[in-house]
Amino acid sequence: MFRKFATSTAIAMILAPVAFAHEGHDHDDDLTHYRVFVGDHDKPLVTAFDLTEPEHRWSFDLAGQAKLFAVAGGAVVAAVQSDDDHVHFISSGIELHDHGDHTDLEVSDPAMLGAPLTGPRPFHLVDHGGKVVINYDKGGYAGIIEASALAGGTIGEANFPQSYPHHGFVAPLGPVWLGTVAADGEGARLGLQQFQADGSAVGDLAPCTGIHGEAFSGAFLAAGCEEGVLTATIAGGAPVFEMLPYPEDFPQDVTTGTLLGSTAIQVFLGNHGADGLVVIDPVDQPHFRRIELPFRRIDFALDPVRPAHGYVLTEDGTLHRIDLLNAEIAASESVTEPYSMDGHWNDPRPRIAMAGDEIVVSDPRAGLVRRISTEDLSEIGTIEVEGQPYNLTVVGGSGLSH
Repeated sequence: MFRKFATSTAIAMILAPVAFAHEGHDHDDDLTHYRVFVGDHDKPLVTAFDLTEPEHRWSFDLAGQAKLFAVAGGAVVAAVQSDDDHVHFISSGIELHDHGDHTDLEVSDPAMLGAPLTGPRPFHLVDHGGKVVINYDKGGYAGIIEASALAGGTIGEANFPQSYPHHGFVAPLGPVWLGTVAADGEGARLGLQQFQADGSAVGDLAPCTGIHGEAFSGAFLAAGCEEGVLTATIAGGAPVFEMLPYPEDFPQDVTTGTLLGSTAIQVFLGNHGADGLVVIDPVDQPHFRRIELPFRRIDFALDPVRPAHGYVLTEDGTLHRIDLLNAEIAASESVTEPYSMDGHWNDPRPRIAMAGDEIVVSDPRAGLVRRISTEDLSEIGTIEVEGQPYNLTVVGGSGLSH
């Protein structure tokens, strides 16, 4: 059964409403504020707006289409432009400071930070353990940025060399570094291995054919492989790897390549083929429970406020609430017109992100961001966004303003 965490992580503190001890703070303002950042599908542009006051909006020019990540505790949004070899960083204007019994929330205008990073095909971004790590797939290296410095507006990148350029990732796990390993020449991904900070290998390779996708939950990192899901945790100061093979009764010749990790219970939610999700418990049996979807999946997310819930949007335009404890679809509502998964993988299709008690859904054809209630999946409202709103991320939460 899933392990519940004694304390929530920094990300949970950012994204979830926080229960406060108000003693001594009766004069303070209790604020909840979410800000949405949306990348356009066709234009090199990010639009930002406040969720409940969308007339407060800003735009930022980029070099190309971007995938957006909230990093450095939500203080910064990274815009990774894989086809245009750029990574821009935008100060989100949302700062949350943990004071133990409460969190302070400060809100200001977002702003572009310094000069962008450039390098050959930046792709996977890992934000964990105080580091922001970007893999340059055609460069044969990863760039490591101190999250605290980035939150303060300083963009300094250290180089982590890899043996061969490949579509992989580098991630800190406790006191060690882990990185994907590829074969010479072909770029075939072989597995995961411990490395020193200078890129020199330590110990043996943990096989994980075609390794792709990474996520953290509790003490575990998990990554998808052709033969199952590889987990890594730390024991005695060193990584311990375990391959969790797909059950024999699962559909054959489909794999997990995208994973999300809960910040409040030790569980992962991943894809399994085009029309399936899989709930993964890295410790207890059964490690895998598969959820068959009625149509192919477009995008999915975990709910940081209600950790037993996840959400998935399918190509018929239906948003489904996933009950992670029972590994089943608990509720479904139509939220957009159908978006077929046939065609190019990067065709404009909706994306979803969490904003407290709401799910925000980009709707490229309609030029809208839709606000959906987590309570009953009903539409709360819509926000017009010029162009084709596509990839998005949300920063914010609740706190006190003294």
